[in-house]
Amino acid sequence: MVAGLYGAGALIAPPERVDRPYFDDTAAQLGVIREQFRQLEEYLAEVELPPSAGGKLAELMELYGALLEPGWVADVLATEPDAVHALSRGIRLDVPECVNTYNRTRWWNRLTPGGESPERHLERQLSVLYDEAERVTADLREAEARRQQTHTTYLEDRGRS
Repeated sequence: MVAGLYGAGALIAPPERVDRPYFDDTAAQLGVIREQFRQLEEYLAEVELPPSAGGKLAELMELYGALLEPGWVADVLATEPDAVHALSRGIRLDVPECVNTYNRTRWWNRLTPGGESPERHLERQLSVLYDEAERVTADLREAEARRQQTHTTYLEDRGRS
């Protein structure tokens, strides 16, 4: 009987609570991304790129830098995890991969010319990344516009009460 009561108590007792894992908050992630951005800038300063791609890369890096600049823009960025992810992926993976594959492919093209030029691929890749960064910026601007509209509606509703 005691064993039965013990078994019944074990079945109806709540399970042991396991603490959820701790993940860095988005603001802390932005600090890491800023440091990675600085490393990327140092790397890009050492790499030889064609002038046609250099302009698009400069525009892309300027946009990334503006989004990461400490202040209210970064605060808005920190509220959008998808935007932070897109920015992080661009800085940590996409831009370095574009530049590295360009340099490797350019070397191979010197040995066996032909096919589509590595410069053209690099320009296309950087254009796609720039377009993505512009979409992130537009989404952040739209989120701020929605916040403003919501606050206006709140104030108008409050004034009617």
